[in-house]
Formats: sequence, C-alpha cells, structure tokens
Amino acid sequence: QVQLGESGGGLVQAGGSLRLLCAASLASGRTFSSYSIGWFRQAPGKEREFVAAISGTGTNTYYGESVRGRFTVSRDNAKNTVYLQMNSLKPEDTAGYYCAADPLNYISTMVSDFDSWGQGTQVTVSS
Repeated sequence: QVQLGESGGGLVQAGGSLRLLCAASLASGRTFSSYSIGWFRQAPGKEREFVAAISGTGTNTYYGESVRGRFTVSRDNAKNTVYLQMNSLKPEDTAGYYCAADPLNYISTMVSDFDSWGQGTQVTVSS
C-alpha cells in the first residue's frame, strides 16, 4: 500500500502557473516506480475528472483534453514524488486536485483503476 499527500495548491490569477506535488510514503516490499500515478480534479457539484497520468518509470504520460499543452506531469522516483506543472491557468481549472496510485502501473483515465488517493489540494484561478 502507498500513502499519498498533495501540496502546492493556492490562488493564482488567470494566465499564471502553479506546480503541484504528490509525495508518497510506501510500505515495505514495493518501490515507487512500480506505481503509475494519476492526477484528477473535482469542482463542486461536478464529477471527478481525469487530468494526467504518468507511468512508473516516467516514460509514458497521458493528458486530459482540457489540459493538454498546458499541464506537464513528471516524477522523481528517488524522491518518491510526482509533479504537475500547470501553466496558462484558466478559471475553469479551479478545483480540488488529487493524485492517486495504480498498483498495476497502467496509464489509466479511470477513477476506479486507482486504489490509493491523497487528501487533495485546492487550486483557485481568478479571472
């Protein structure tokens, strides 16, 4: 099992940037590189939306259509940390952002494929 914690959220003006961090604590027996990590977001009254995912080694990434070209996901397995660099932020990016781990190391967009979730970090983009 892996425990995840997000940080880096905050209030930013439209057009600005933020970098979110997802830090992992692992139980013995598995390495961080054996998990793919996904980023999701959820705004009030809306379903949780896929944002980005990265494979265990960082070789493969995939982005949701609404953030493609603006957000970049990366990881540093030596630090057990995944990053989400968010540029050209828009008011519609306002949401709680969550990272999650997939123990099968697939690149998935489905909430149900991820079995460990962080508590989330709030991103608010003002117009």
